[in-house]
Amino acid sequence: MSQTTSHTPHPTSSPAGAGHHKTALVLFSGGQDSTTCLAQALAMYERVETLGFDYGQRHSVEMEVRLSVRQELARRFPQWAPRLGEDHVLSLDVLKQIGGSSLTDDVAFAMQADGLPNTFVPGRNLLFLTLAGALAYRRGLTVIVTGVCETDYSGYPDCRDDTMKAQQLALNLGLERRLRIDTPLMWLDKAQTWQMAHDLGGDALVELIRTETHTCYQGVREELHDWGYGCGSCPACELRAQGWKHWRAASAAQS
Repeated sequence: MSQTTSHTPHPTSSPAGAGHHKTALVLFSGGQDSTTCLAQALAMYERVETLGFDYGQRHSVEMEVRLSVRQELARRFPQWAPRLGEDHVLSLDVLKQIGGSSLTDDVAFAMQADGLPNTFVPGRNLLFLTLAGALAYRRGLTVIVTGVCETDYSGYPDCRDDTMKAQQLALNLGLERRLRIDTPLMWLDKAQTWQMAHDLGGDALVELIRTETHTCYQGVREELHDWGYGCGSCPACELRAQGWKHWRAASAAQS
């Protein structure tokens, strides 16, 4: 079976560089990470489709902004527009029925007895990737791109590289297809993710991500900070803000 790949993109990446994999399905929430992954996929593959999940998340505003992010990517980067294919949304409200997460239930963010934050939605990424594999099978897509990462994350076990490798093996065996799970952010921190966006699309892509995407767990979209919209205090906002600060400082030091 092929191995999962985690790499820093080059702005001149082309479909030819993707080998025999020329089509991709990007798990796209409309946030910073998935938008960066989508931009990379558009630079690499001939046809790219997107998949979002409505699982009763409290920050449901992400489902509203993801379409505008897609539209702005196509408008501001016309070289990518012909490669951007259909968008798909699947309902997974079963995750809300299971409950127990501050992303689906109206409870405060806190650490659990097992050491994981209560933002962890058990099985979420496993379900996402299983359904993505089924959709990729039907759509004739050979790469599944997801923005999971082990560097700046909250310890979620379903974001780990080992989990992604195991999931890829299961999909290949269960679907009898040579699908590849691509995790371009796996070993990047948030500052490096900002840099990756800049490498791919310059200031224009950074500005699009800053002003159009949504990452805040609280769904706050009333105030635009230097790093984007959000409450500024939830774990997602803190990571994004710290990454922006460190990236800007590193950029200034190099100039």
